[in-house]
Amino acid sequence: MNLDTNYLGLTLRNPLIVGASPCCDDIDVCRRLETAGAAALVMHSLFEEQVEFEEAARYRLLEGTAESNPEARDYFPNLEDYSLTPDLYLRQLARLKATLKIPVIASLNGYRPGGWVDHARRIEATGADALELNLYSLPTDPDTDADTIESDQLFIIRGVIESVTIPVSVKLSPWHTAPAHFIREVELCGAKGVVLFNRFYQPDFDIEDLEVKPQLRLSDSSELLLRLRWLSIVSPHAKLSLAASGGVHTSEDVIKSVLAGAHATQLVSAILRHGPGVVTDILYGLVNWMEAHDYENLGQVRGALNLSRCPDPAAHERANYVKILQSWKV
Repeated sequence: MNLDTNYLGLTLRNPLIVGASPCCDDIDVCRRLETAGAAALVMHSLFEEQVEFEEAARYRLLEGTAESNPEARDYFPNLEDYSLTPDLYLRQLARLKATLKIPVIASLNGYRPGGWVDHARRIEATGADALELNLYSLPTDPDTDADTIESDQLFIIRGVIESVTIPVSVKLSPWHTAPAHFIREVELCGAKGVVLFNRFYQPDFDIEDLEVKPQLRLSDSSELLLRLRWLSIVSPHAKLSLAASGGVHTSEDVIKSVLAGAHATQLVSAILRHGPGVVTDILYGLVNWMEAHDYENLGQVRGALNLSRCPDPAAHERANYVKILQSWKV
C-alpha cells in the first residue's frame, strides 16, 4: 500500500502532518510522533508581535499605542510569556531538524506588512524544509474594505516568497468573500500550497467581572465539513498543494479530506486529546479502508469526490442547500 503524497514539493510518506501546536516544544514528544507515523511537523507560530518586540520596537509599539488607549499594555502577552522568543524559536527549529528525519515546517503568524522577510530568511537559514504563513486577523475597521485587506495579504505573501527559496504555504481564513479566487491569487504569487482553514478562536464574556475572556476549545470532526466543501470546490482548479486543518480526528476524516482533494491533513486537537499513538490508529484505519476499496495508492483516492465531475458547481451547491432545508419534517 503506497501512502506517499507530494506536499509543497516534499515527498511525504503519508498525508498526516502534525499541525502548528505545543507539541513542537518537546523534542521527546516529536520523536514519538515521528515513530507513530507522522509524515511532517509544523512548528507553532512565531508571532508578528514577537518580531516587533525583538526588533527594538517595544517602546514604539507599547508607549505609542498607550497614548491612545490606556489599556493597550494588556492586549498582548509580554515577550517572555510567549512559548519561545524569536531566537529560541530558531534554536528549537535547529534542534528539531537535527533530531527528526521527517520534514519540519516553520510558521510565521501575523497580519501587517513588516519584518517578515528578515525572519523568513533566518528561518530558511536555520534549515526549515518549508514555511507556513498564518494570516490570522479579524477586520474591525469599517473604513477598510475587502480589497484592501486582501491586497495587504498578497503583498506580505509575495514579499516572503521572493525572499526565500524554500516552499511557502499560506494558512487561510474561511471568511474571504471569494475563497477560490483568492487562492488563485495566492498561487499566482508563487505559493506552493494553502492550508484550509485557520480556526477562529472566539472569546467569551464574563458577565460577573464584565470582562472578555480568551478561550481555547479543541476542535471536533464537525468542523471538517467547511474544509471539505472548499477543498472540493478548489481542488479541480488549483495546481498548488492543499492541506486540510481543523476537524481532522479520525481515519474517516482523513479519507474524506483526500476524497475532497487534499494532499495532506494537519492534526492537532486529536494529538492533544489522545497523544502520539492516535497517528498510528489513523494510519491503520486509512490503510484498511484503501484495501477494502481496492485502492493501491493515495493518488487514486485524491479528488474522487470533488466538483470536477459537476458541470455547474454553483448550481450543485445551491441544490444541496435547498435539499437540506427541505429535508426536515415536523
